[in-house]
Amino acid sequence: MARQVISTDKAPSAIGAYSQAVRCGDTVYLSGAIPLVPETMEKVSDDVRTQIEQVFTNLLAVCEAAGGSFDDVVKLNVYLTDLSDFPLVNEVMTERFEQPFPARAAIGVSELPKGVAVEVEGIMHLGA
Repeated sequence: MARQVISTDKAPSAIGAYSQAVRCGDTVYLSGAIPLVPETMEKVSDDVRTQIEQVFTNLLAVCEAAGGSFDDVVKLNVYLTDLSDFPLVNEVMTERFEQPFPARAAIGVSELPKGVAVEVEGIMHLGA
């Protein structure tokens, strides 16, 4: 099955050796998104809620570039440098996602690229 690289300038460009997303068949693998502003490639803010909102804005841009939306996301992995920020993830997700929500994991990590507080990766399924 052929792989298709997904790329959009509405989300931050890759800061390493990876693609924003890769589609294989009806499945799209969304690389970890961090809270960078696409135009400047700088962290949106030090405020964690603002960072979480930017991450989901960036993820949505990649989903749309792949021909999908948050309705097509089936799995998310959330990485936080402070797990006490997890309730903020729930708040933002209830604003951005419809039920049924995707499957999800939350993982506490010691640090993330560019000193951000949150990174989110996911899997999206397109088609029937």
